[in-house]
Amino acid sequence: IPVHNQSWVSEFILLGFSSDPTTNSILFIVFLLMYLSSVLGNGLIIMLVCLDTQLHIPMYFFLCTLSLLDMSYVTTTVPQMLMHLLAHSKTISFAGCWLQMYVFGAVGITECTFFVVMAYDRYVAICYPLRYTVILNWSLCIRLAAGSWICGFFSSLLHTFFTMSLPYCGPNRVNHYLCEGPSVRSLACMDTHLIEMVDLVLSVFMIITPISLIVASYIRIAKAILKIKSTQGRCKAFSTCASHLTVVILFYIPATYIYMRPNSSYSPEQDKQISLFYNAFTPLLNPVVYSLRNKDIKRAFLKVMVYGRWTCGPGW
Repeated sequence: IPVHNQSWVSEFILLGFSSDPTTNSILFIVFLLMYLSSVLGNGLIIMLVCLDTQLHIPMYFFLCTLSLLDMSYVTTTVPQMLMHLLAHSKTISFAGCWLQMYVFGAVGITECTFFVVMAYDRYVAICYPLRYTVILNWSLCIRLAAGSWICGFFSSLLHTFFTMSLPYCGPNRVNHYLCEGPSVRSLACMDTHLIEMVDLVLSVFMIITPISLIVASYIRIAKAILKIKSTQGRCKAFSTCASHLTVVILFYIPATYIYMRPNSSYSPEQDKQISLFYNAFTPLLNPVVYSLRNKDIKRAFLKVMVYGRWTCGPGW
């Protein structure tokens, strides 16, 4: 893989969604409301989990971490997108593009990995309920969460390096609202086939492997649930898994399409819409999915809204 120490392009122009000022103003309002809702919703879950000691169990520790990932995800791209919707200049420096691509990829890969951790949490909770807190002790929980972050930030470094080391010697108009690997790579002044193959291998490892582990976990979970004699018990067990499965499906399907197909099938307009779904809509939907289906979260929220008090303790 040829590596170039320097690019002829010093900045990129992110074309965004439209050049019409009226359309951009409407999109600004819509995306601003979505961004604020995502931050407030995920921030509320983090606050509830941290302050209510009844939620200090591994399941909610992982949910709190997922909310932190979602907040980081939208904050990496949406504020800049909002600024570009109103500004005349839509440029981003080469270094800024490199940084955005790296952080966006790091958080995304971390989330991919972390969904496996959450699936393992559900597997232990349902298959070994009496040993749940023994198996998933706090030391293991912290190691699993930290390992997901380390894996994400290291893997994204490879992906970003391979893309940004390409020579960009002419076109600098990125038909996207953010610096995402496939959209930037399409501007390179060389054949990117080898880079695409390396990127595909990384994508297979970081997407297909987690999906396989999640499927394996839920096959075992399904077998354990079917052995439960009580109908109410089976429904409760399925309910605890439904939220996680919903979020996994909403995240993995568009991400798989974007990162696991060759540049020859690259469609800028379609890719913008699909990436917007897992970048903006999924972090918005996650708090709704988990809070509406979770009695403990609703109880903690009502405790604040109705009684104005917490059940605070010494900590985790």
